[in-house]
Amino acid sequence: RHITLDFAKVLVGCEVESQQFNPTMGPIFFNIFIAPLRGWAPDQKAIDENVVKVGTVLDVYEKRLNSSKYLAGDCYTLTDLNHLPYIAYIMKTPHADLINSRPHVKTWWEVVSSRPASLKVSQGLTLGSSH
Repeated sequence: RHITLDFAKVLVGCEVESQQFNPTMGPIFFNIFIAPLRGWAPDQKAIDENVVKVGTVLDVYEKRLNSSKYLAGDCYTLTDLNHLPYIAYIMKTPHADLINSRPHVKTWWEVVSSRPASLKVSQGLTLGSSH
């Protein structure tokens, strides 16, 4: 089967998101948004450790976004959209600096989060809206 370079970039981007980004953002999200809903104290150590780890992933994104508009190249793809929920939530916290401190990641986020598909998805992301 013939796979184009563009499609391969999307596949790689989705793998990075699922294997590197999500495992580091998940514990942050859980401890900030889910644990309090269950009456549990957030595990600050888990938050702090994963902020460092996701920062490393975002540093790679920063470098990648220096040479392309989107994570998988110059077209908006599922790779970009897949990042929406966790980043939308993290932007509601003091950890928004993870995105805002990286100029290319910040620009990418502003573009991605303002797209129609992202706006539609964001309407359903109401968990923790009191943060």
